[in-house]
Amino acid sequence: MLTLCAEADAGIRRHGRETYPHECCGALIGRNDRVVEALALPNTTEEGSRRRFRVRPADYRAAERRAAALAADLLGFYHSHPDHPARPSQYDLDHAWPVFAYVIISVEGGEPGALTSWRLREDRSAFDEEPVAIEETPCQPGF
Repeated sequence: MLTLCAEADAGIRRHGRETYPHECCGALIGRNDRVVEALALPNTTEEGSRRRFRVRPADYRAAERRAAALAADLLGFYHSHPDHPARPSQYDLDHAWPVFAYVIISVEGGEPGALTSWRLREDRSAFDEEPVAIEETPCQPGF
């Protein structure tokens, strides 16, 4: 199960709302499948940000540095699906890595909705959905 602290959940939803009708993306930072920060990253795709996202290597390294500064880990990434379900696309499958959690937020008409999390199988054949819990209390950086 992936657990998002309240601020991380709110940050993902806010980012999806702000970038609509384009996809947003960001990093999930925490430890032991508990996300304490959703770090917004720029969507640098050249394929059209309305239906794609790309994290540049420099932004990936920045996310790793932020995680290290919090004595945490880079747990995965999030992105939005504007006017589409919070389910991975073939593009998502083709670009994912098995070690990370992938959170998808559906943004319908500019309003964030369903939030799901997915893990890529080791053989890269498909994603498996995992439960997501949202903490009601404010984030505590301690693990």
